Amino acid sequence: MNDVWIELRLWRQFVAVAEELHFGRAAARLHMTQPPLTQAIAALEGLLGVRLFDRTKRSVRLTSAGAALLPSAQDLLARARELPVRARAAAAGELGRLRLAFVSTVGFSHLPEWVRLFRTQFPDVKIELVEATGDVQLAALQAGQVDAGFVLHAPGFTPAGLNHLRVASEPLILALPDAHPLAVSGELRLSDVLAQPLVMFPRHIAPSLHDAVFAVYHGAGRLPVVTQEAIQMQTIVNLVSAGLGVAWVPESVRQFQRPGVRYREVKAGRGAAWCETSLVWVDADKVPALARFLAFVKTQITPER
Repeated sequence: MNDVWIELRLWRQFVAVAEELHFGRAAARLHMTQPPLTQAIAALEGLLGVRLFDRTKRSVRLTSAGAALLPSAQDLLARARELPVRARAAAAGELGRLRLAFVSTVGFSHLPEWVRLFRTQFPDVKIELVEATGDVQLAALQAGQVDAGFVLHAPGFTPAGLNHLRVASEPLILALPDAHPLAVSGELRLSDVLAQPLVMFPRHIAPSLHDAVFAVYHGAGRLPVVTQEAIQMQTIVNLVSAGLGVAWVPESVRQFQRPGVRYREVKAGRGAAWCETSLVWVDADKVPALARFLAFVKTQITPER
């Protein structure tokens, strides 16, 4: 038999008769008269090519086919009743998909807890996390491949053409090999580290932050000596542990406890470098789940003093 389209109305009528096992009571439940209901059941049986009820003048019983079909029909009606609720939930950002990109440093601080809390509050929003550097994120946002991203940048910098919400501000600290003399020295000053070989991310990854680090050296009349580049912050720290140089990293990277590495603050006064993390996006109006996530993040940000 060819597939046929069966209206939801017929399934509702079948379920009423199957549950009542009485055409009169089922008709009253459906606010209709009995003859049209009898005709509707006959039409459904004709469409299916099977008999659903054994009927006598005194009784109505489900056939084996009718009994097997009833749970699926009841489930179909239940899901149909949920559709308006789900539609409103989707429009309110409480249902759907949210594609979030993030730089690795956010994984050391806010992201894990925020995702956990958001999923607890809105379990019907599926969050897809994609780790990516800032340059990759910006391209993905413009291409519509992600809905929003957490990027690392210099204070005050905002990516052109994107909306943004600053979620964190923190100083850059120095990661040094455990065996380095400066790892265990007294108070560490900027002048102590300017000549040290650097492990650093390429400029195209985060241009504003790269330039901010270089500006610290230029402000002290020096040029940084970059001996090794790496993209991911974990890789940078691993290279430091191997003795390839020192590295400026966000303070939150302290959470990455790599053997052979020590993190230290550097007294630099006004020459100190800071970084910011922002959530960036193109248009939250087109992605209700993103608008809901933005509202949530705003409740999690610690107000600045």
